[in-house]
Amino acid sequence: MSDPIGYLSLVLHAHLPYIRHPEHDEFLEEDWLFEAMSETYIPLLDLYERLLNEGVKFRITMSVTPPLAEMLADPLLQSRYERRLNKHAELAEKEVHRTSKKSASEFHEAALQNRDIIRNTLRIFRDEHNRNLVNGFRKLQDAGVLEIITCCATHGFLPLMITPNARRAQIQIAKTNYEKHFGRAPRGVWLAECAYDHGVDELLEEAGINYFFVDSHGILFGTPRPKYGVFAPVLCPSNTAAFARDMESSKQVWSRDAGYPGDVEYREFYRDLGYDAPYEDIRPYLHGDGVRRNIGFKYYRITGDVDLSEKQPYRPAIARQRAADHAGNFMFNRQHQVQYLREFMDRPPLIVAPYDAELYGHWWFEGPMFIEYLFRKMAYDQSEIQSITPSEYLNTHPVLQTVQPAPSSWGDKGFYEVWLNGSNDWIYRHLHQCEERMIELAGAHPSADGIQRRALNQAARELLLAQSSDWAFIMTTATAVPYARRRTREHVHRFHNLYEQIKSAQIDENYLKELEWKDSIFQELDYRVYA
Repeated sequence: MSDPIGYLSLVLHAHLPYIRHPEHDEFLEEDWLFEAMSETYIPLLDLYERLLNEGVKFRITMSVTPPLAEMLADPLLQSRYERRLNKHAELAEKEVHRTSKKSASEFHEAALQNRDIIRNTLRIFRDEHNRNLVNGFRKLQDAGVLEIITCCATHGFLPLMITPNARRAQIQIAKTNYEKHFGRAPRGVWLAECAYDHGVDELLEEAGINYFFVDSHGILFGTPRPKYGVFAPVLCPSNTAAFARDMESSKQVWSRDAGYPGDVEYREFYRDLGYDAPYEDIRPYLHGDGVRRNIGFKYYRITGDVDLSEKQPYRPAIARQRAADHAGNFMFNRQHQVQYLREFMDRPPLIVAPYDAELYGHWWFEGPMFIEYLFRKMAYDQSEIQSITPSEYLNTHPVLQTVQPAPSSWGDKGFYEVWLNGSNDWIYRHLHQCEERMIELAGAHPSADGIQRRALNQAARELLLAQSSDWAFIMTTATAVPYARRRTREHVHRFHNLYEQIKSAQIDENYLKELEWKDSIFQELDYRVYA
């Protein structure tokens, strides 16, 4: 096979906020993790392993953020997820029986698919990876097909932090956590929300991180103008490389109007058995409050611009073929894209296609099928483009143009408004005070030990958890606002309590133990990172 004309770097950003509530037997928001495990992380892990075992040549990059890695490796959450899977397996068997009858036979193929998926999910989770998906992803990285990158420690929005110490702590804590889970230092980072500001790259260089990602305008508005636009990485003045998103490939998937996931044959996300089934049948599979919610069993296709009540039955075989067709179309467009770009470049153009990982499988059920078909087609049906990781591209093309990226994010309007507006601006005066107080504590206690050290570490955890950009984002999107506000207030309140106890040298050990039990993220944390 001849050398490729260009490269495709597919990047999936896998992240969820740290949600773990041991004080409750079950907690609704923990379902965010469990849904993503069943619908995105395990299907992706499964397809990567299948391609590797079959010798299909592919490369993919994926962030596994520190909060997500901590949750995936947590025995309590693993146990709760397995409990949920077992309940779903029971329901799936009932649904296969129900849809085998003539009155519901149009849903039988989808019910069989659901049952098979849940069985496979249990096998992968429990039997193949001993309930810890982090180990599965790590093996793929060790095999050389998956490059795992890190993120800010708790997905903190770096440009809205007022001290370099707080920004540095988010990066250094993430690096240490990555080393704990993946056995090596991270080569790249996904900055939370792709939010870049001047000076961030210097902190990355200090941490030994080679590259990061920005949205298109972060490079296009850089100084000087990039010679190759977004189709080659640039070198920041700090010697850290920046890769920019290609809007054309993103639009084909993301666009609400023209994107693949809106195809009429794909599975409808918003119509769910949790609402359609008779209440007495579905009640055992709902949360303790008994409120109807989505439970992940879906029998209808998108159909078109019609009311949910008018959706038509889902047809798995047709949807799978449509995923293959769309993968072929995506590849065709990338082939023509690199053929055109190659005429104007002295190196193979690189198309960087980053997405939220949860798009694939959770929001777009057929998304993992699309990725698998894409890699198979790229391996066997053409030679113009080849998949590559950012590290591989930097190794083969080390000479880069030096550009100072522009402040930017990949949020709506491209800057910081999603995370700083009238719905959430109240949080920052509290977060900034906590930043300053944490730096004060770290400076005043350079070598604490015993209960004082525990309290300082816990204060750092509470600050980090309060800084999660997810809470500000949720307030903007108005999805689970009471929970986001509560989490912000709780962590800020806990931080200030610990601050006052440390300052007065009167630490309440019972209170500290309770916080260590509830907010147990980053057991390896060292508060001195804030000094």
